[in-house]
Amino acid sequence: MDLKKEPTGERKELLWRILVAIVSGIILGVWRYLILVLGVVHFLIVLFSGKREQGLADFSEYWNTETYRYIKYLTFVTNERPFPFTSMQQMSKFE
Repeated sequence: MDLKKEPTGERKELLWRILVAIVSGIILGVWRYLILVLGVVHFLIVLFSGKREQGLADFSEYWNTETYRYIKYLTFVTNERPFPFTSMQQMSKFE
């Protein structure tokens, strides 16, 4: 039994997942704190104006979508890599 084989496709993908977990995890972690601050700001805007700020809601939805894609990728549900390894996506739009 030769233990010095080249990594198979699944092993290479696992190594990529480690890199993606680190890079995307740092980006999403920093982004999360920005979303928390913007959530408070958005709450205050709605409290005083009575209207949602569309841009803030859309920006928050990008974070929600990318976090969902990140978790799906790390748990082997999909092989589609999250941001920044692919373009950002938005799952739903607010009206």
